[in-house]
Order: sequence, then C-alpha cells, then structure tokens
Amino acid sequence: MKLVKTLLASSLLTLYATSAFADTQTTKYLIFVENGKQAGEQVVQRDDTGLHKVKFIFKDNGRGPELNEEFRLGADGLITDYKVTGNSTFGAVINESYQRVGDKAEWKSTSEKGSKTVNGSALYIPLNSSFAIASLSISALEKAKDKKLQLLPSGTLSQSKIGELEVVNGDKKQTVQLLAQTGIGLSPSFAWATTGDNPRLFAVVIPGYMKAIEEGWQGNGEAMANFQKAAESKVLVDWAKKLQRPLSGLTVIRNARIFDSEKAKVGAASDVYVLRGRITAILPAGSPVRGATSEIDAAGRILLPGLFDMHGHVGRWDGGLNIAAGVTSVRDMGNDNAQMQLILDEVNKGDLLGPQVVPAGFLEGESPFSANNGFVIKNLAEAKNAIDWYAQHGYPQLKIYNSFPKAILKDTVTYAHSRGMRVSGHIPVGLRAFEALDAGYDEIQHINQVMLNFLATPKTDTRTLDRFILPSEKTADLDFDSKPVQDFIARLKAKQIAIDPTLATFSFLRQQDGTINEPFATIADHMPPDVRRGFSVGTMKIADEATHQRYEKSYAKMVEFVGRLYKAGVPIVAGTDELAGFTLHSELAFLVKAGLTPAQALQIATRNGARYTRTQNERGSITVGKLADLVLVDGDPTKNIEDVRKISAVITRGYLIYPSEIHQNMGIKPFVESKPELKALKPVSATNAIGINEGAMQRYFGTARRD
Repeated sequence: MKLVKTLLASSLLTLYATSAFADTQTTKYLIFVENGKQAGEQVVQRDDTGLHKVKFIFKDNGRGPELNEEFRLGADGLITDYKVTGNSTFGAVINESYQRVGDKAEWKSTSEKGSKTVNGSALYIPLNSSFAIASLSISALEKAKDKKLQLLPSGTLSQSKIGELEVVNGDKKQTVQLLAQTGIGLSPSFAWATTGDNPRLFAVVIPGYMKAIEEGWQGNGEAMANFQKAAESKVLVDWAKKLQRPLSGLTVIRNARIFDSEKAKVGAASDVYVLRGRITAILPAGSPVRGATSEIDAAGRILLPGLFDMHGHVGRWDGGLNIAAGVTSVRDMGNDNAQMQLILDEVNKGDLLGPQVVPAGFLEGESPFSANNGFVIKNLAEAKNAIDWYAQHGYPQLKIYNSFPKAILKDTVTYAHSRGMRVSGHIPVGLRAFEALDAGYDEIQHINQVMLNFLATPKTDTRTLDRFILPSEKTADLDFDSKPVQDFIARLKAKQIAIDPTLATFSFLRQQDGTINEPFATIADHMPPDVRRGFSVGTMKIADEATHQRYEKSYAKMVEFVGRLYKAGVPIVAGTDELAGFTLHSELAFLVKAGLTPAQALQIATRNGARYTRTQNERGSITVGKLADLVLVDGDPTKNIEDVRKISAVITRGYLIYPSEIHQNMGIKPFVESKPELKALKPVSATNAIGINEGAMQRYFGTARRD
C-alpha cells in the first residue's frame, strides 16, 4: 500500500516541454516494476490547438489508478485549464478540475473546493494525477530566475541539478539530467529530464520499486537507478551526520522513570548507563556516578524501550520519521531484495538515519495480480530456492502473498520452518485463514485477511479489490459470539498465532472523501499544507451515505474484534503499512479503542515486537546488557496514549537524536520543543570514582603483603 502511495506522490513531477508543435505529437512512457514486468503506461497527446490529453494506468498487486487528464497551457507555460477523471488505487471516483482566468484561480475535486487570487506564475498541484500533470515544472523552474515556482493551493517548489548521464537507444544517444525537487511532500522528489533550453521529463525512477521511462529508452533503467541511488546516498549521509550525535564514552541518563515492558507499568526513577550502544547499569536515581563522561537529565520523564513497527515497507527516506516517532526497530514485510540489502548495510554503518530493520522475505506466486517484490515463483523448487536465499541472508521470517500457489503452501511452510524461519502473510487466493493455519502459518497480516476467514467463498478472488470491499460490506453483520467465530479465536489462542491487524491503515475503508482520515487527525496541523491536504482524500468507492454508515459499522467491529482477540489471549503485534512513524502511534491509539489500556498497547509495541522478531535477547525492554534503544517521552503515555507522540529524545545505535530537529528539517511542526541536552561531566579518575584513594590502596596492599 505504501509503495503505491509513494508512486502517486512522485506523480506530482512534470512532463511536457513548453515549445509549440504544429501537428499532433504523442509521447509514451512505459512503467515497469522492479522485477522488469511492465505494470502500466502513460500516453500523452498534444494536438495543434494546444490541448493535451493523457491516459495513465498502473496496476500492481491487483490494484492501481486509471486516469484521464486534459489540460491547456497559458503564455507562461503553466496550466490555465485542467481536468482529471478516473479511479484511484482502491477504486474511489476521481473528478477534479482547475481553471485560472487572469489572477483568479479556482479548483474543485470530490474532497475540496477552493479559490485564490494569484500574482504571477503558479502551478496547481492536483490531488490525483499522472506523471504528466501539467506542471511543466521542470521547464518552468529551469527558466525561473531564482529556480523557484509558486504552488497552488500553497507552497513553493524549487529544483536543483544533481548530475548527468548518457543514455542509449540503439544508435541514438542523448544526455539526461537528474533533478531534485523540494517543496512537495516530506522528502525530495527525483526526476530525470532532458537537457537544453526546454527540458522535459524523461523518466521517474523509484529505486527498488518502479521505473517510468520514455518508450525505447527503458534499457537504461538500471543505470539510472544506480546513479540515482548513489546521488541520494550523499544527501542521506549528510542528513545522518547532521542529526545523529554520537555518544562517546559512558553516558548516564539521570532521573528517568522506566517503563517495564514485562509488567506494563512505570517503575521508580532510575539512572540508566549507556556505553557503546548498550545498557551497562540501571541504578536508583541519584546514585553516585562512577566514571561517566556525559549525562542527560531526563527530569522525571518516562523512558520507554524503543518501539517496534511490525509492518513496514522500508524506504531510505522513511528513517527520520521512524526515529522521530521513537521507532527504533522496523520489521520490513516486503521489499526489493537488493534495495533491502542496501538499506541494511547503510543503517549498520550509520550512514542512514533510520531504525534497525528486521527483514521478512517476500514470496509471491506468478499471476496477473502478482505483487512484484522479493521472489515471484511458479513451483515448489523455486519457493525452496527463495527460502534458501532468505535464510542465508539472515531473514528470520517469511511472508507469503495473495497469488502464492495453494497446492504447495504446506510444503513451503514446512521447508521454511526447517530453515528456522517463522511464516506469516496474507491468505493465498482460494484459501481461508483456518486453512493457512492448517498449513503451518505462525502469524496473519491485516485485519481484513482475518475477517475474510468468515466472509470469503471459494469463488472470492482475494487478489482483487474484493479483499477490501467484502470486509467493508459484510463485517457489520458478523456475530462474534457465534460458534465458528469463537472456535477460530480459540484456535488462534491454542496455537499462539500472532495477528498483525494494521488497524490504522485500514481506517481508509470507511473514510469519506473530504474528511480527514482518523489516524492523521491528531497530526494534521503539524504537517506541511500539501501533506495535510492529502489526509482528506478518500480512497474507497463509497457511493452514498448508507454505504458509508455500513462501512463505518464494519470497521468499528474490526476494531472490536482485535480487542476480543487480545482478551482471549491471542498475541497481537503493532504494525502500520502506512506513513512511517506517525501511524505507529495511531495504531496504538486504535488498540486502546479496542479495549486495551495504554500500558498494554505500549507493551505490544515493545515486548511483543521483540518476541515476534526473535530479538528479545537484545531489544524490547530496558535491561542491563541489551541494546540501548531508548525513548524519552514528555507526559505519561501509560495513562494517555496520545502522549506517545511527545518524544523529546531518542537513543539508538549509539546515537542521541532529537525528534524536534528531524521534524524542523522536514517542515513539520514539532510535537515537543524541549530537548534534554547532552552535557559533559568533569573527568574523574577511576580510583576516586570508586571511592578508593591512594593511601587506602597502599594500606590494603601493604597488609596483603604481610599476610
């Protein structure tokens, strides 16, 4: 889900040159996912009246947007009239328009309506668009004196050149340039453009996910991806150096109230000692300090173990958001394998600001609906080969996906277990959850996959949008006290099958277009305007109020069901599959809504995270000898779960990091302003530090010699 949204965010990049054409011209872009499979295309036509028509389609994992755009340009090369219709990734109806006459700009979509008086050139950013969305921003920014462009409804876009690369198409050659645009979203957007006076978009590359390239030039995709990854690395390394403060020598965190993740309660104030990234001592607050070189005064704040997000799809630009949210460990639930190895290496070296990643190997079957991460296989031999690769690369878990062949499921799970791996995933098409348990599953991802156990029939194709629509339509009528439901819960408990419900993610099932999706309501006012605007875009096709009320009731029952699972003794983990960092906090709030106490929700995000990533020997609690993954929080999240957003400092991998600094660098209004400072302590000799003076040592050794 997150990867598709990344693609749509990237579609805010521009396409066309502003030069006039005498005849109709067609430019075609082919869109490939990382394994080389074509998953879509974009065709742009411009006729001799200046009308541009765009057809865009992208389908991956059984879903994706289909758009039709029309627009005209003004004398400044920017849009004067624009209209887009179609359907979003999850089927919502798209109908958006924009018009500028003189200094008056007006826009309208299914989720918003606005107008503004504008001086000078300005680019309207649609809520849903293809890569061709008017902007011509690449050309417009190239011509702008200050390399900046006013945006509508708000904001400013800027552009910088990263470097150039020669590309080849048969006997044709040309030089293209990599550009970085900032001012939209929470991280830079990268685009490949032609060179010259009127540069236009040549390609969009999202390393590890997809490439959209002008037809005929797709053979250069890998070279562009490698060039772009290297260029991104330079920015990311600089960012990491700027925001990570190394903890040199022994550091003491004074007067912290430690959250005991085993007992789910806060203990007495303590002093916690950290050396070389590990906890070396925990003493009562105010105990004599012995040899520490620096200190952090927690001033009575609560100290949490680092939080776990148990359902991420990690990107290189997500790390700051995770760390700022106190997420020091993420279980990656599906990624391009080469990209995952790169991220693991970069985090390990300290070159990437981000959490420690526990990877789950992604395993999918070949079909027209396939997701295209990890390994896509056709038979048991290929499945075993993939499992061997994951085991050799240290993956503790396997994730199976929608199109996996059900005939080989049990043998595949058995083989993964023989290689020491846990197995989880979606439920393969043609099966229900109880049959996945029969095959040996250890965990199930997503609350909709659990609900489909009671709702799907042998004819339900759960690779399509039906896997979202059916739970939205039918969960409202489920009797949770019925024997089939109670028997299933009892079986989950008996087998200790973990459930990764991702409730915050599935809030989109009931969101009406034009209303803020609940997981983001608390953070919306902290976000840049363009990001906040996106929180009000509905993604499900909800035809009328009756449908909306039904979907609301179904979603409320999904939340209730997670509470029932927890109370029955079924293990729950806290995952997101959405906007990094912030969504983990929202997931914990939904667990509280399901009936858990705030302290129990925090226990799930700490102790359970470590248990079900098999990292409990090093993480999940504040214990001597474990990694110093530590989170200082203002307020008391064990009483008010929303206080978990008030993070003043994070320690992980031997670094001290301030969330407020990360947020300020991303245009986000910080949730706390305070920063418990790292202060140097006056050096003390080792002998005096332990209370033994020179005379005492002489007397002791003198006595020892006489004996």
